[in-house]
Amino acid sequence: MNTYFIAGHAKLPQGMAARSLYDSVTITLELDFKYGVIIDASCTLATEHGREYIRQLLRGYSLDEGVDQLIERIQKYYRGKASQAIQAAIKDVYNQFELVSTSKI
Repeated sequence: MNTYFIAGHAKLPQGMAARSLYDSVTITLELDFKYGVIIDASCTLATEHGREYIRQLLRGYSLDEGVDQLIERIQKYYRGKASQAIQAAIKDVYNQFELVSTSKI
C-alpha cells in the first residue's frame, strides 16, 4: 500500500451544531506515503456541505511543506465557528505526520 491514514482531534466551541453530536472535531487524512500529499480527507462537522468543503480545502496539499500554509488556507477560506478547532486538529494531524515521517526513513 502506498498510502497511510492519520487522525487529529480538537475540542469544539460551545454553541455549534456539531457539538450536539461530538465534543471534538476529528480530521482524518489519507496521505501518500512518499510525498506526504493529502489524497483524501474527512472531518466530523455536522453538515455534509461543511465536511465536503474541508475535504476540498485539504486535498492535494503536501504535509512535507509544513503546516503553516495549510493553516493559512483554513483561516482564509473557512469562516465557520469551528475554524479554531479545525486548525488545532490539523496541527494534531501534523504532529502525527511528523512521527510517521521520522519513522519511514
